[in-house]
Amino acid sequence: MLTRVVVAPSGFKESLSAEAAADAIAAGVRRVLPDAELDLVPLVDGGEGTAVALAAATGGRLVTVPATGPVGETVGAHFALLGSGDTAVVEMAAVAGLSLVPLDLRDPGATTTYGVGELIRSALDRGVRRILVGCGDSGTSDGGAGALQALGARLLDERGEELPVGGRELTRLHRIDPRGLDTRLADVELLVACNPYNVLCGERGVARVFGPQKGATPEQVEQLSAGLENWAFVLTRDVAVPDTNLRHGPGTGASGGLGAGLAALGARLLPRFDVLLDHLDLDARLARADLVVTAEGALDHQTPRGKVPAEVARRAKLYGRPVLALAGTLGEGAHEVPGVDACHGILPAPMELAEALLRASELLTDATERALRMIVLGTRLPLVSEPVQAEVSGTQRPSSVR
Repeated sequence: MLTRVVVAPSGFKESLSAEAAADAIAAGVRRVLPDAELDLVPLVDGGEGTAVALAAATGGRLVTVPATGPVGETVGAHFALLGSGDTAVVEMAAVAGLSLVPLDLRDPGATTTYGVGELIRSALDRGVRRILVGCGDSGTSDGGAGALQALGARLLDERGEELPVGGRELTRLHRIDPRGLDTRLADVELLVACNPYNVLCGERGVARVFGPQKGATPEQVEQLSAGLENWAFVLTRDVAVPDTNLRHGPGTGASGGLGAGLAALGARLLPRFDVLLDHLDLDARLARADLVVTAEGALDHQTPRGKVPAEVARRAKLYGRPVLALAGTLGEGAHEVPGVDACHGILPAPMELAEALLRASELLTDATERALRMIVLGTRLPLVSEPVQAEVSGTQRPSSVR
């Protein structure tokens, strides 16, 4: 009997927040199991919705402030003050996310994390002792250079002139003058919740893996990669805490390299789920479930590399709970995500991306209903573990009924 269903989805990028996805899935579950107890746990991974979710979970509040957006225009941004009062959560996507970059301006060589530094400064103004920076859903690839500029560092070319913002400028970086960095940074604990699989440089560097998703051409990918290599070298020489591996350290590539920029200031880069999910008491809620439903925009070979469905499935399996994963698209490796017992795409027929994004909530609800009806049907089918031998007479050969 399915009497308790935990709904624990991620958001669908540029379409549904985690909260909206959870509501859509819940609507589909209720069509099939109207009496089931639903426990909605919209999950954040450091990207969009992180500040809102953690403020709500801890009895905290949002602080809204104007800040520099990824394309240089002022945007209405926010950060969270948690209920404890001494911790701020800066969600980089709230000020430098891909959703803030218009389609006709998607050039990760030009976008900036300057606003992230401005939010950190605003959090320092509130007298917090700890700042947690959530990485995810970024529209930038500047290695966190913009954030450091906003915090007072000067990025200089060979002539001693300050560089403009943007990742493409990093190939011209010659020296960093850190003397203007906000001195209050030394008095706070700076934590970065990130995907540890993302690294700054190399063949699996962030520009090569995520640059095309942010609008980079193959030529721009190589330019960005070269700029981040130079950034890592100069940043290590002029700023970084000793023995910090900015090129290949876990999480240094988070949010277009923001992880590396903040690590140079002494931030600790931590696996995002270890930092974020404890606030939501996820493990205890999974332990009480009869079925766990998770979801994200795409389920594929990248999912086990730090995505929400893989983490939900891993934790659910600690308690032997079955897991259904729903996704906008099912790519290569979708059926091989450890811990996921079944996966289901939400599109009932081929359609344009724009239409799918517009109808995402409806499609997710309908897909949940379809998947749940199959699960309920399966629970009603008799299981035959041994072949049943039919009675025979004469020379008739026996047959197996399966």
